[in-house]
Amino acid sequence: MLSQLLWLFGFFALVLVAVFWINRAVQLFDRLIGDGQTALVFLEFSALGLPRLITTVLPIATFAAAVYVTNRLNNESELTVMMSTGSSPWRLARPVAVFGIISALMMSVLSHILVPAASEQLSEREVEISRNVTSRLLTEGTFLSPTKGVTFYTRAIGEDGVLKDVFLADRRAPEERVIYTAAEAYLVRNGDGTSLIMIDGLAQRLAISDNRLSTGKFQDFSFDISPLMETDDQIAPSLQYLRTDALMTEWEQVARDTGSTVGAVAEELHSRFARAAFCFVTAMIGFATLLVGGYSRFGVWREVVIAFLILIALDGMRSALSGPVLADARLWPILYLPSIIGLLLTSGLLWYASGGGARLRRWRRSAA
Repeated sequence: MLSQLLWLFGFFALVLVAVFWINRAVQLFDRLIGDGQTALVFLEFSALGLPRLITTVLPIATFAAAVYVTNRLNNESELTVMMSTGSSPWRLARPVAVFGIISALMMSVLSHILVPAASEQLSEREVEISRNVTSRLLTEGTFLSPTKGVTFYTRAIGEDGVLKDVFLADRRAPEERVIYTAAEAYLVRNGDGTSLIMIDGLAQRLAISDNRLSTGKFQDFSFDISPLMETDDQIAPSLQYLRTDALMTEWEQVARDTGSTVGAVAEELHSRFARAAFCFVTAMIGFATLLVGGYSRFGVWREVVIAFLILIALDGMRSALSGPVLADARLWPILYLPSIIGLLLTSGLLWYASGGGARLRRWRRSAA
């Protein structure tokens, strides 16, 4: 049973990751390739985003695998045979519990190690790309603002790298406005800097003080665009980049270092543990709910729907409980409330399936 759960878990996880990844990859592809990046950069960004994406689909894949395997065993009467030979629902739940623990361990590795490391690396790559002048300017037919107060436009880019019909507006100086237009332009590396060489163009300068416009034609003009592309090389510290052991230190100090609040530190730390616990709960909920339905020639679709509704309710509760913890760090225990409720429901369902329901009905008849 455990091997079946793991095989189906891998299948559902692969399908769900592919579906979610395709949805996000379309937007990422348009943004990166449209900015002049290569396909290798697109693949790198996609790979760095996978750990966070997997944390989203892991509980769903765990639940789907538990429901599918339990439903198949139920349809083939294997669960009925095992229970008739003396195996209690609690014993049948052991492989599901082991499967849930394996899923929780996977989520722990992702939440505590891979996601923080990938998020930090992704931010570093974004900073590197933002310093790339070519990727920020070589977008034809679009008005770009590489930095505040500067607008750049080129109608087309030739195969030889020549920019056609260039427009550059510089509004950084409060006392003047300058506009450069040129028939052609080239981007030329000059040591550590980059220059825009404009050919056959016009420069227009507007003095704000007296509203006077000055114009001048030029055959060739070199404009240093390196200052326009200056960005902060330092990556701002973030809670998402920190390992779990770093979050377990003084919350006040971590909040000051990252520019966040104590509630945000508590929510980030305990949500990582709560996500792992929730993976275990989803496996047990899927199994216990279908086990209560027993064998029926009409199937157990009603129990499948009930299990799915329970999963949605518990997951929605997880999202709603983050707000109070962000406001008050002392409320962090409520982040585990969905998992605790799920375990209580699982225990109740297994008790009911092991004969507790029959005993309860007999007690009601005797009391009546």
